[in-house]
Amino acid sequence: MSMDCKFESALEIFVGKWKPVILFQLFTNGTMRFSQLQKAIPDISKKMLTQQLRELEYHDIVNRKMYLQVPPKVEYTLTEYANNLEPVLNAMWEWSETHLKHLSELYGEERAQGDRT
Repeated sequence: MSMDCKFESALEIFVGKWKPVILFQLFTNGTMRFSQLQKAIPDISKKMLTQQLRELEYHDIVNRKMYLQVPPKVEYTLTEYANNLEPVLNAMWEWSETHLKHLSELYGEERAQGDRT
C-alpha cells in the first residue's frame, strides 16, 4: 500500500462537513442517543447523520448499541480504537483556532468567520 493510499484511508474518517463535528460531540459528551446528536448538531439532517454514523461505524470509530424496546433506543459511543483519534482531533481543534485568527488578520473578523468568497 502506497503512502498516498494510507493517507487517503486515514482521511476517510475526517472527510465531510459532519464527521469531525460528530466525533467532537462524542468525545465531549460520551455516549449519546441519536436524538441527542441531532439536538447537538441542529444543522444536520437525519439522513446525513445516519449516513455519517454508519461510515464511522464501518471504520470501527463509533459503536452503535440498539436496545430492543418500544420505542427503539439506539446509543452511540466511541470505540476503544477511536481513543487513538483524540490527539489528532485536539490538534485539529487547536490548528482551527489559529487558522481563524490568521484569516481574521488577513480579511477581518466578519469574513474570517463566515464569508469565504
